[in-house]
Amino acid sequence: MGTVAGQEERARHWQYAGLPGVDLLRARYVRKTFRHHTHENFVIAAVSEGVEVFHHSGADRYAGPGALALVNPDTPHTGRAEGPEGWRYGALYPAPALVAEIAAETTGIRGAPGFTVPVVDDPVAARLVHRVLRATEEGNALAADTLLRATVTRLLRRAGGALPARPVRSAGARTAARARAVLEEGLDRPPSLERLAAALDTSPFSLLRAFRDTYGMPPHTWLTDARVRRARHLLDAGTPPAEVALAVGFVDQSHLSRHFARIVGVPPGAYQRGRKNVQEASGALVVRSRA
Repeated sequence: MGTVAGQEERARHWQYAGLPGVDLLRARYVRKTFRHHTHENFVIAAVSEGVEVFHHSGADRYAGPGALALVNPDTPHTGRAEGPEGWRYGALYPAPALVAEIAAETTGIRGAPGFTVPVVDDPVAARLVHRVLRATEEGNALAADTLLRATVTRLLRRAGGALPARPVRSAGARTAARARAVLEEGLDRPPSLERLAAALDTSPFSLLRAFRDTYGMPPHTWLTDARVRRARHLLDAGTPPAEVALAVGFVDQSHLSRHFARIVGVPPGAYQRGRKNVQEASGALVVRSRA
């Protein structure tokens, strides 16, 4: 099930065979603080209790009951509760290809679709998100897929548009991209900032500023985010968490778990169990279809 519980906190992160390309989450957090991170997929998070605060595009954003937090892929953001009571929410994480498919069929958006605002007050859409989650829990693939498409369509029509084309890269952005490539190739053995800057024929301060301007976070924060992203792919493939930790550059499984939970919301073991269930369900469907 991919569930983790704590004092007044509970989260479940899972996938459902009837909704390929979509991650799912139900959670109640009180003390949880999400560090700067990104997602490969879109984030559509509907708050049902409390208020979530997340830093996005240079400002704190607030999403209370009936509101949705909307985050485009590869967009740095954080997350925490505004007050001591915490917040409860359900979230959908549809893949970019799926959102593009829905946008092409149901909207007039031209170009790569995305959300143009980070928070929308829309109780109807919020209820739709929770109905999608409930349909997956009940094993109703037809309802889950139908409701997901209705949710994405509604939100794209209310708060969607074509994502801006990437501007021509400046010299600083090109340096940042080269630094990112070096870090991606060696997640388990990153150089110091000084060594990385020297290899790119720049100064540490210039590299730090260029990287932050280009990717919205300093290199060490981006590295942790990239390690967790790589860890998710390895966990999806069934690699044991202890092996994953070493493969992506963490000291041990405990080190991985600490950073993984700060970004994904659940520990690696709970995350992997949510994947195992959907893989087993998908396998059972294939066997039945061949019978």
